[in-house]
Amino acid sequence: MARGIHRLTQLQLKRARKRGLYGDGGGLYLQVGPSGSRSWVFRYKRDGRARMMGLGSLAVVDLTEAREQAMAAHKALHTGTDPLAARASVRAATIKTIDFNTAVAAYLQSHGAAWKNVKHLKQWRNTLATYASPILGAVPVRDIDTALVMRVLTPIWTSRPETASRLRGRLEAILGWAAVNGYRAADNPARWKGHLQHLLPAKAKLRAVKHHAALPYVELPAFMVELRQQAGVAARALEFAILTAARTSEVIHATASEFDLAAKVWTISASRMKSRREHRIPLADRAIELLGMLPHDPAARVFPLSHMAMLHLLKRMDRADITAHGFRSTFRDWAAERTNYPNHFVEQALAHTIGNAVEAAYRRGDLFEKRRHLMDDWSAYCSSEPQTTATVLPLRRS
Repeated sequence: MARGIHRLTQLQLKRARKRGLYGDGGGLYLQVGPSGSRSWVFRYKRDGRARMMGLGSLAVVDLTEAREQAMAAHKALHTGTDPLAARASVRAATIKTIDFNTAVAAYLQSHGAAWKNVKHLKQWRNTLATYASPILGAVPVRDIDTALVMRVLTPIWTSRPETASRLRGRLEAILGWAAVNGYRAADNPARWKGHLQHLLPAKAKLRAVKHHAALPYVELPAFMVELRQQAGVAARALEFAILTAARTSEVIHATASEFDLAAKVWTISASRMKSRREHRIPLADRAIELLGMLPHDPAARVFPLSHMAMLHLLKRMDRADITAHGFRSTFRDWAAERTNYPNHFVEQALAHTIGNAVEAAYRRGDLFEKRRHLMDDWSAYCSSEPQTTATVLPLRRS
């Protein structure tokens, strides 16, 4: 081994910028990556297979240290020890140990501020407690592998694909948190891309996405007539939600401080929005009328209702076939089929996130004044004369 080693010089290291391997001899190489990154690697053979072990970045490990590490690897090979396996064993011994349930509790505590409401946090806890903890609860997170993840997901993957998909994402997040905090190796057995996608069928192929039941827009004027005959806060809240194309949670948690009646605008803070961006909604005259006398307390809710109140109202109206959220689809269909407003006007009105990163970068405004015309037209349509079914009369015989 003594012959042909220590070939690299400090000057050669300084000039090594082209992608490739620069040999120092004895299996030690300086590796220059596509981006220009430079690091040390030790190449060797074990049981007839070529292996490569990283020794660190050139910025951290100098030439002398790299040669010392390469020599240590040679000594390990001489004694019959695989240096990569030996290093993995040492690292495994230093990994801190906590079980899955402890990791879940720590993750939820550290990410509590990221959830918009208590309901979301309960959903995380419930799905993990119901499906994951019975299998993984007492297992150290460092020992959770693909086989264990599959034991959790397989029983519900085809029968409850939506729940299973969310559960997989939550497992991936918790195991990722554990890796970053030194409780397990970096590999994540719950990741989808390049891993579980080869073991489980895609959710989209299992069951068609079930959308919220929506009212056809041609039936909306007649529905509004019936809705305005209903008494109670829920009826006023539902009409307000329809006129603003807002989500149920956005309406029932709206406070008096969010409304500027003089400017006819409702401003929902980023913390209350699904997109985590502030959303301004132009208010038509009928929407202003529905607000009536706002509470004197700025923090008071305008429509103090539960999440189920509008659904119960629809059932009382014998309209269990539709949902409150579905009226956003009604608005979307009306705008597409009965108006000439551009698609991005409507998407902005619905507070949808722009999927195209380039388009999002150029469209930073909220098109507020242009959307005011859209919402005024929508309010006018909601109050228009209901369409009646024409009666066909037979012609008299002459």
